[in-house]
Amino acid sequence: MDPTRRHLVTAAAVGVGMMPPRFAVAGPSPSTGAGASTASADASETFSARSSDGTVLAGEAKGDHGAPEILFIHGLRQSRLSWDKQFDDPALSGLRLVRFDLRGHGDSDKPTALEAYSDADRWADDVATVIDAAKLRRPVLVGWSLGGYVAGAYLRKYGGSHIAGVNLVDAVTKLAPDLLTPLAGDFTGSATSHDLPTRVAATADFLAACFYRPPTGIELQRMLVVNGMTARAANEGFVRTSTTDLGPAFAAYGGPILLTHGAHDRLVRQAMAEHVRSLKPQSRLSVYAESGHSPFHEEPVRFSRELAAFVAEVNRS
Repeated sequence: MDPTRRHLVTAAAVGVGMMPPRFAVAGPSPSTGAGASTASADASETFSARSSDGTVLAGEAKGDHGAPEILFIHGLRQSRLSWDKQFDDPALSGLRLVRFDLRGHGDSDKPTALEAYSDADRWADDVATVIDAAKLRRPVLVGWSLGGYVAGAYLRKYGGSHIAGVNLVDAVTKLAPDLLTPLAGDFTGSATSHDLPTRVAATADFLAACFYRPPTGIELQRMLVVNGMTARAANEGFVRTSTTDLGPAFAAYGGPILLTHGAHDRLVRQAMAEHVRSLKPQSRLSVYAESGHSPFHEEPVRFSRELAAFVAEVNRS
């Protein structure tokens, strides 16, 4: 990152400490155990769910229980708050929306063992646990970045018979140098460094690299807090996984796939989405000309509109 850009990001991070209460990072209300839930003022419900290895996951849901369903899965170093624009979008208001914090992220438990993140089956179990806790019948999975890998891990272990469709958003579905950028490779080392200054700088740089259209100052403040909450083991463990290619899981999936990709993504090459399309020729690729790694945040109106249309389409079939 150039010095000016880093200064802006660092200044925003310092400003977090002076944020007024209404800008505090949101999170679920405390629950009494796995599966417990509470209702918030905006009619969303928070819940917790205990995964197969005991990891407790924090989730949130809103909308009619009988409506078509979406399960949002965020990316590395992020949280369920990544999907705020979708949760507030009228285009999706008629749907049942569910999101959760991945293990090691947000308000979910943060195991310290690297194998808690290197084992693809544990990510798969987390998705299955949330689907069960939220009582989802046939959701569309929306997986952003690492979330695409997690969605693939679920399909690999559990199959897709109860999944209406999959939307892969700048998703990592194969850990391959020709499909990821050199910058993404650099972060593999710096974001897992045991040197604190190196890791702090990498956090700021990584967040900046997620966007072509920069977030507002307040949004950036919140995102930096969330990034800083991520367990170091989550970064270090995931890159050690032996399950490096989830292409076969998507190829075997019998339902529809929508591929969403930002034209200016600095982390995941468009070739990643095109690779999935080559495995699944009936899938559709939608490229966002004014987005980087985060089109759902950078072009949210178009993203929510296309997602709503996709959900309607797959629920007609």
